[in-house]
This record gives sequence, structure tokens and C-alpha cells, in this order.
Amino acid sequence: MANSSTTQFITSIRSQADATSISVTRVYWISKRLLDLFISSLALIFLSPLMLVISVLIKLESDGPVLFSQQRVGSHLYWTKGGYRSETRHFTFYKFRTMRHNNSNSNHRAFMRAYINNDLAKMKELQHGRTSEDNKYKIVNDPRVTRIGRFLRKSSLDELPQFWNVFVGNMSMVGPRPAIPYEVEMYQPWHRLRLEAKPGLTGLWQVTARSSSLFDEMVSLDIEYAMNQSFWKDIKILIATPLVIIAGKGAE
Repeated sequence: MANSSTTQFITSIRSQADATSISVTRVYWISKRLLDLFISSLALIFLSPLMLVISVLIKLESDGPVLFSQQRVGSHLYWTKGGYRSETRHFTFYKFRTMRHNNSNSNHRAFMRAYINNDLAKMKELQHGRTSEDNKYKIVNDPRVTRIGRFLRKSSLDELPQFWNVFVGNMSMVGPRPAIPYEVEMYQPWHRLRLEAKPGLTGLWQVTARSSSLFDEMVSLDIEYAMNQSFWKDIKILIATPLVIIAGKGAE
């Protein structure tokens, strides 16, 4: 997005977020859950040989567990006589480990604080100037990342264990990416509306802007999706996701 249109888009979504709560129909939510179960169960079955190979490669290159687990902030959804309600809950999120074991998260905390506050100078300092237009809002060339980890990130194969999160209901196939608790502590009040939608493996942000977007733009895209969820929108995002992954845009 151009700078002027991006600013206008963020302003529009923010004004809506200040006076909006998420609302979905029960039919949509049941359909969404059935789609999640169908895709995640097939993925876990048919991709298990690939996941086994990835596990072996990770163990051969570096010490530590195959899976990286972390607490993330999700949305627990339930129904009352008044309709749909949600509340934030923590859950254990899984990825293939792409970094060397037992690393400090201090650098990521500092980067996220700068990213959320749109502190471009601090982000540039933490990136050591090694960025491109497609990934200027993420940490790149991180020395903690292993060789196989770099490939897994570039191809998004590190995300495969999240099909388990989708299968058990912590996540959906489509939705905002689940936030780390220390990131949520840095949010402005309007940012929190993105937490009312169930987190997803892919989403509107991933297929639209990915790592080339400002934090407020990313949040605005998540909120736009959350306020306008539909089964067909989910299908369109799912169809677009492989094309983005193949292009490798915004991935390291």
C-alpha cells in the first residue's frame, strides 16, 4: 500500500475498532470449525512423512528438541443467550525449532517494542542494516537461526506442527497470527480487538502484506478480517496462501 492510502486505511479501521466488537453467526462458526478439522486432519496424516524427515534433519544439525513450544494469546469462543462471546486465553503453540536451543528472547522483545511503537531508527539498529523492502519490519540474518531453520522459515515448513493446534481447537486455519504475551502487554487499546478473533495459521495479513507492513497496518488487516469474517473469505485466503509461500515474499 502507498503511504497515504495506508494511513487512511489504518485510520478507518482504528475508528471502527474503537466502537466495534466482533460478531459472527453460529452457522459460520460451525462451518469454520468443520473446515479446520477436515484440513488439519488430512494435513497431519499426509504430511507426517515430511514432518518426520524435517525432525531428523533438525536433530542432525543441532542439539535440542525438534519442536519449539511457546505460550501464545488466543481467543476462546463460546455462545450465550446474547450471542457470540470471546475471551483471551493462553495456549501452547508449536513450530519446528529453527534456532539453536536455549536462546534469549531479549532481542526479539526489543524489536517488537520498536515495531509496535513504529520506532524505525531502533528497528534499523537491531537489524544492523540488513533488510530489503519485503522484510524491513522483521529481524533478518539472525545468527541464532540454523541452516535447516533458515530453509524451514523461507518455505514456511516450520509452521507445519500448527496443524495440531488447529486440530485441537486452539487455532483456526484462517485468523490473526497468535501473539506472544509480552507483545500484548505493549498493545494500545485498539490493537486488542484483533485478539477477539480466533488465531489462525494464515490470514489476511499474510496474503496481503506479510513482513513489509507497519505494525498498525498488520493489526488493521487483522481487525478488518475479524469484523468481516465469512466462510468464502476464509476459502479465498486459503487459496491465496500457497501462492504467497511459493513466492517467498517477506520470508527469511
